[in-house]
Amino acid sequence: MEKIYLDYNASTPMAPEVVEAMKPLLDNFYGNPSALHWAGRPVKELLHNARKQVAELIGCSPREIIFTSGGSEANNLALKGFYFKNRHKGNHIITSKIEHPAIMNPCKFLEQIGAKITYVDVDRTGKVTLEEIEKAITKETILISIMHSNNETGTLQPIQAIGDIAKKHGVAFHTDASQSVGKVPVHVDDLKVDMLTIAGHKLYAPKGIGALVLREGIQLEPLIHGAGHEFGLRAGTENTLLAVGLGMACQIAKQEVGTRGIKDLTDYFWQQLQDAFGDQVVLNGHPEERLPNTLNVSFVRKIGQDLLSAIPYLAASTGSACHAGSIELSPVLKEMDVPKEVGMGAIRFSLGRYTTKDEIAQVMESLKGIL
Repeated sequence: MEKIYLDYNASTPMAPEVVEAMKPLLDNFYGNPSALHWAGRPVKELLHNARKQVAELIGCSPREIIFTSGGSEANNLALKGFYFKNRHKGNHIITSKIEHPAIMNPCKFLEQIGAKITYVDVDRTGKVTLEEIEKAITKETILISIMHSNNETGTLQPIQAIGDIAKKHGVAFHTDASQSVGKVPVHVDDLKVDMLTIAGHKLYAPKGIGALVLREGIQLEPLIHGAGHEFGLRAGTENTLLAVGLGMACQIAKQEVGTRGIKDLTDYFWQQLQDAFGDQVVLNGHPEERLPNTLNVSFVRKIGQDLLSAIPYLAASTGSACHAGSIELSPVLKEMDVPKEVGMGAIRFSLGRYTTKDEIAQVMESLKGIL
């Protein structure tokens, strides 16, 4: 049986064009990009070009791109770096209850050293309410961080409207767009954000590379101190190899983002599931305002992990965890008030650039056989 990969939200394979763009750096271009001699100058140019490619995808200046080791580091730099630099202005941060651990855990750390964190609720579709965010703002609020889209359900948040609220109150605004960049249009001016997180391995670039978009005028304290790399915000000789990979991935994404291919295939898959299983299958997340590739569905009164275990050729994710015979819902589904008998049967199918209709048909055949 051919293996089928429907876990693109967890990680994507590297695009062939990305691999080709990186190959020359494995043999040549070994100089330090900070060096002024013949070995350093061409590497610096490659790094600058990669920064430009990332910036062009999201509509900002190349000087506003800070390369990091991935989305987690970018989130940590945004939250901790902003707090350390600006805590004299206040100590209050607002986020949501369904953020990725790369936001939740830095927030918990900051709480240990004096920060006050407000975790706002979400509704049944996984969306925050603008009223609750605005109500949470106090004179001590310095930062709001709300994810652009949820990694489990794909639900898109009203980022632009939150940006308006943040600007009105003079509060900085960060969004973790790790799951969104490359899947839906993400433009920093339209979103009205001050900081935005990118994770390379979510858009066909290598693992170990990401970026924090830092708009001009926003001040951060570096987490890694040393020489003045990345405009003084991340010390350490730049990983030009991986940056070039991210740059090429962003160049490809700029051409593809917004096309309907993956969305049509995801909609087709959802229709097939409904036709086969009726009201025994439930969609988790917003029915329309979600990532075009993400289908988080629950098979009512089933256990998601049991279903996946019965289809060993399929790579997908479950929304619950099994501990000593008991089922624990994912924190995201729990905060969405998904009933246990529904949530325990959750599976996240996330499609990607290389998913085919034949693969969907094969998965459907297996699910019908099991259920």
